Amino acid sequence: MEFKMKPDVGFYTETGFGRLDIAGDEEYGFRPYQLLVSSVAVCSGGVLRKVLEKMRMEIQDIHIQADAEREDEEANRVSKITVHFRIAGSDLDEKKIEKAMVLTRKNCSMVQSVVGSIEVEETFEIV
Repeated sequence: MEFKMKPDVGFYTETGFGRLDIAGDEEYGFRPYQLLVSSVAVCSGGVLRKVLEKMRMEIQDIHIQADAEREDEEANRVSKITVHFRIAGSDLDEKKIEKAMVLTRKNCSMVQSVVGSIEVEETFEIV
């Protein structure tokens, strides 16, 4: 990826899906921590979806709520990401979903990339 400086604040890159603006100020683009949290949450969601499908569970929808805790004393770094999945479907088995959550954590490249530096907590509910 190539990033170019914007004249006002921040940087941008062109992707196959369009322009991505990134800046420390939300008025000028996505904040870097938002992209980090989004990467962990959506990677986990995609892996979870695939795992549940392989377990032959009929998933109608997955909503993800992701939150970050930051450490003011340490350059405002992200110290914890909490990811909560709300899963809708037919005949969902809680025990199978618990197993799927373990596999998801193990196979999500973004979660594995931050292991040891950022705590990632994943929970779910069936709706």
